[in-house]
Amino acid sequence: MNHRRADWSRRAFVGGLTLGWTAGLLGLDSGQAEAEPPPETTKLRLPRIPGICVAPQYVAADLLMAEGFSDVQYVKLEGDLRALASGEIDIAMAFVAPAIMQVDAGEPIVLLAGVHTGCFELFGTDQVRAIRDLKGKTVAVWFQGSFQQVFLASIAAHVGIDPRKDINWVTHPSAEAMRLLAEGKIDAYLAFPPEPQELRARKIGHVVVNSGRDRPWSQYFCCVVGGNREFVKKHPVATKRAVRAILKAASLCALEPERAARMIVDRSFTQRYDYALQTMKEISYGKWREYDPADTIRFYALRLREAGMIKSTPQKIIAQGTDWRFFNELKKELKG
Repeated sequence: MNHRRADWSRRAFVGGLTLGWTAGLLGLDSGQAEAEPPPETTKLRLPRIPGICVAPQYVAADLLMAEGFSDVQYVKLEGDLRALASGEIDIAMAFVAPAIMQVDAGEPIVLLAGVHTGCFELFGTDQVRAIRDLKGKTVAVWFQGSFQQVFLASIAAHVGIDPRKDINWVTHPSAEAMRLLAEGKIDAYLAFPPEPQELRARKIGHVVVNSGRDRPWSQYFCCVVGGNREFVKKHPVATKRAVRAILKAASLCALEPERAARMIVDRSFTQRYDYALQTMKEISYGKWREYDPADTIRFYALRLREAGMIKSTPQKIIAQGTDWRFFNELKKELKG
């Protein structure tokens, strides 16, 4: 795995102070952090994955420094968060449906907070006008078991399609999948930023489902914060501080999208500023206080159980794999 440390240059540190000042003006008070004991560890490892809807964990780099983490590392992954269970990373923004599958499988992760809704969009050819049209169609995913496949399986199950039997799954890298969709050689592709922005710009396919606008998907978190169970147990102060930095960063993505977009481009988390800015403006980063993460777990766990992808009940998933105490405390502390 490749590790990328946060850039703690003087310029980055000044930028972090500016972000902290902005956060203070917005009611994201740091007083609680100052009153708490320091984190039990000053090292924190987060994932660096394809897709930029998880921008808050990147924008949080300077805020994490202000929380007492002097060694922040971004570990390069290929869209698979099993590294969270193995302990190779400590805290991560995670896609909720695959995270539920990890809990169901008994992997040692714990879901800690909801962050935002509305990151994925289903694109299709003229042969796919609605989700039900996926029956018998060919859909591309990055790899079998990818978070794309898990999300789309839950969507399909919601309308009565058996994703194990009714969809022909093929695996292709992102660029190839978009090319095949343009050529009509696949029927649908579930895209995550910056892919939807590129597909719209290139006029490839059309949007069948936009999870930021279309119910029921727009009513539930798509991305949550998860932690390695042992890390959370050993480092509760560090865990709360890390979650606070990510939630502050989510608010900043909503309130200062231009700055957030520039930060993730300048730090090479993505290449195109225009697509990054569209992402900041289109995703509901500022509404994390408005949704109940337990409702999200119940919703997606039911869909995944209908699809035969998990065996546990929603109640068991919540009991075994969630801990909302930090999130509930931070919702009160971070009054914006």
